[in-house]
Amino acid sequence: MRSKKGIVAILLLALFLYLSLYAWNARTGVLDDMASRSGLEFVGLVIKPGQWVADQSVALWKRYIYLLDLRRENDALRAHLDEMTLELAQTREQAAEVERLRRLLSFAPPQDWDGVGARVVAHRMGPNAVLDSVTIDKGTLGGAEVNTPVATPDGLVGRVLRSGLSVSTVLLITDRNSKVPVLGRTHRTSGVLTGLGPGRPLEVRYVPLNAPVDVGEILITSGLAQIHPKGLPVARVVAVERSDISLFLTVLAEPLVNLPDLEEVLLLMPEAAAAQAQGAGTAPPAPGPDAAAPEAQ
Repeated sequence: MRSKKGIVAILLLALFLYLSLYAWNARTGVLDDMASRSGLEFVGLVIKPGQWVADQSVALWKRYIYLLDLRRENDALRAHLDEMTLELAQTREQAAEVERLRRLLSFAPPQDWDGVGARVVAHRMGPNAVLDSVTIDKGTLGGAEVNTPVATPDGLVGRVLRSGLSVSTVLLITDRNSKVPVLGRTHRTSGVLTGLGPGRPLEVRYVPLNAPVDVGEILITSGLAQIHPKGLPVARVVAVERSDISLFLTVLAEPLVNLPDLEEVLLLMPEAAAAQAQGAGTAPPAPGPDAAAPEAQ
């Protein structure tokens, strides 16, 4: 019984408090204001994390797209850089070639001789690889007959050993089969310049024991074999030795031309033959009256 009265009393008290708060709120509006503020805060607590996630997702996507664009741009720039690097290398190579060709064309052949340009296409190639030789892109159609002298502005390179229609083999002066009659430019001492093989010095044979020869003296072609024009520089003397058991000096020399790095050369031939080779493109006669025969040993 008492419990029922207590419950009724609590309910009445609660109803009184409710009505009082309702009346007070109706008059002041405080509770409505508190409710609206609390609801907004709750909504804010729910929305803000979602908004943060959305913002971060958008930012991440934008950075991803930016990185993709940046990567494409970097790839394009890298490709352009590679292209420019290749173009620069080609330009430098062309400039070097132009300089070599300008120097080659500035070479003044001896009187009554002319030069026809040729390009080296191979070193020690084919059945003649046992010889110290190069292959050039001129054959009989370009005037490259057997024994045609081959030179650069620095000096004598060798002579044509075998000639096809469009290519020829040039025997270098360093080969053991090469024999070139030479003179000292200063003392005019004569001898025969002989090759000892690639990577080795040249030897000047048959120089008399008391003949004047100086280290550093330039050796030139003497023209005695009637193959090379007289006066072409060939080699520089690097050593002179006298022997008690020989009638001749031991004279060593080095080529004036950097033979391993040959790229372009000149074929030397009489002016009429050179004009015929450059104009009509037919095979000219061999340079010199005895050009068909090997050089004097």
